[in-house]
Amino acid sequence: MAILRMKRLRLIAVRSRKEELLRELTRLGCVEISEAGEELPETESLRPESSGVMAARTRLASLDHALELLGQYAPVKSRLLSAKPELAAETFLEDDGIDDALALAEKITELHDQVRRIGAEESRLRTVLESLQPWMSLDLPLECGGTERTELVLGAIPGKVSFSAAVEALRDAADEAELFPVSEDKSARYVALLCMKEQMPAAQEALRSFGFTAAALGGLSGTPREAAAAAEESLSALAAQKAELVEQIKAESGHRDELKLASDKLSTRVAMAEAEERLVGTDSTLILEGWMPAEREQELEQVFKRFDCAWECRDPEPDEYPEVPVKLKNNQVTNALNMVTNMYSLPAYGTVDPNPLMAPFFILFYGLMMADMGYGLIMIVAALVAMKKIKPRGGTLSFCQLLLYGGIATFICGALTGGLFGNAPEVIAGMFGSDWKGLPALFSPVRDSTLVLYGAMALGVIHLNAGMVVSFLEKKKNGNLADGIFEEGSLWVILLGGILLALDMLGILRSRMLHNLGLAILIVGAAMLLFGAGRHSKGIGKLTAAFGVIYNTLTGWFGDILSYSRIMALMLAGGVVAQVFNTIAAMPSANGVTPLSGAIFIVIFLIGHALNFGLNLLGCFVHDLRLQCLEFFGKFYQDGGRPFAPLSVRTRFINPEE
Repeated sequence: MAILRMKRLRLIAVRSRKEELLRELTRLGCVEISEAGEELPETESLRPESSGVMAARTRLASLDHALELLGQYAPVKSRLLSAKPELAAETFLEDDGIDDALALAEKITELHDQVRRIGAEESRLRTVLESLQPWMSLDLPLECGGTERTELVLGAIPGKVSFSAAVEALRDAADEAELFPVSEDKSARYVALLCMKEQMPAAQEALRSFGFTAAALGGLSGTPREAAAAAEESLSALAAQKAELVEQIKAESGHRDELKLASDKLSTRVAMAEAEERLVGTDSTLILEGWMPAEREQELEQVFKRFDCAWECRDPEPDEYPEVPVKLKNNQVTNALNMVTNMYSLPAYGTVDPNPLMAPFFILFYGLMMADMGYGLIMIVAALVAMKKIKPRGGTLSFCQLLLYGGIATFICGALTGGLFGNAPEVIAGMFGSDWKGLPALFSPVRDSTLVLYGAMALGVIHLNAGMVVSFLEKKKNGNLADGIFEEGSLWVILLGGILLALDMLGILRSRMLHNLGLAILIVGAAMLLFGAGRHSKGIGKLTAAFGVIYNTLTGWFGDILSYSRIMALMLAGGVVAQVFNTIAAMPSANGVTPLSGAIFIVIFLIGHALNFGLNLLGCFVHDLRLQCLEFFGKFYQDGGRPFAPLSVRTRFINPEE
């Protein structure tokens, strides 16, 4: 519809009513609080507000973490296409239940921390059990390190090392040392080294060249079997304790909804605290600056009077336009295109809202590209079911609406081309011996591809000229009528002359006078274009400007119009692929339909059309988006708008009632 007119707001309120005022502004959701302006006087009594935003974010993070833990320990399967619950907006501004939810969140987090500590201990004990496995046959206490004069060391030698060579080297280094094999596996041989204490350094040095490493079994007591039994007993006790803690966490899943409500309340508190940070004030007053829609001025005026505020509203100056937030006012049709505009960029404040201009073209082009009644019906049903079940808002609502309108256009264009899952009716009739030629069609992208191509390019001319009309009107509104005449106007004159010449040359309207008139108009348009290109240049600049505008106009317009051939290409590709899948599915029934051939037809038909539908659903959107963003927007659109972000109820789990 339009870009809402914004007003700059400055307000002075009594400090004692700050919290109440912020709650009311949050409930209304129509004031964006900005940083205080530089024009405010710098005095010691005027200082920024302290909001406690970090504390609010910390509390919110605690609740969200608890909800994540509940989702981990007690997951809930959400119903397909289920809508979020709704509560009155005032509910999210109340403090009831937040402290209890925070206490519960702390309890859940503490239980989870205990589970983690138990898990770490279990990992340690499993590592101990694994390290004990090679020593299970050793009937010797692990704490035994030798006798008064001897020392015992347990260790391992790589399996590829010769044990006899290691023994021989050991005897050469320490004649009273002995190496006892305990066990072995594919990677190592586990041994016990017994040696006199004074010879132990020499013995270990000799074995080190054979890859000997001491076993890390410190802190264990008893024989390896006894130590392993103790570890397994500890694991059993820890598992029971862990299971009990997990059950305690699961038992709190019944309070999940309370945690979600408290999280949404705290999300709103964070929004209020962030807005409060942008306020300045004195000991008794506070100053608020921001933006608000002009259409909400009377409503806000009543609120400000109720809070005994002093305020002023004014329209922004042109040099402030880059700072003014942008909010689009749309109806049910143009709201669907918000998703497209947001993907590109919002329009700059003070310019044109592209959605009403783009909506008919985007929906029409999408329908022409898909052009199949079956696919259109699927899109319509999917959009209606989603809108009824999940009650979407914001970007999700825009997507569902766009899917619905695109489905309607696809169905209508499919009716014009006779497409119902490609040529499925004709193929199915042929399987049963009928020579029926399928649904009637005004034109076919397969048989009339040249006609479709010309039609797509004609639509492109209309689309581009619509953008030029907007550009011309904007230039006129801004006092640049001459620019509009020599830029857009000259091209329209050239287009008119070209149309008159084409009518004569194609034999549609044979007339010498028409031919001469068209040629004269064409020359006038070219002269306007050349004059307009160089009217601000001097000397040789006029010549280079003339050559530049000729080149850019010819190549630019030719390339822009050719871009619309993608409408024909996608229409043709989707129809041909659908026909190919139908033909493949019908092949087993070439000699008559049987239960087996019918089942094969259904499987191939469903898989093939699911793939074709999915590819076209995305491909048509991307190419349609390209035509709007590059070709259409390039004629008039000024982007760079900053979205309007008012202080409002902020939720994730529960929607505020509208």
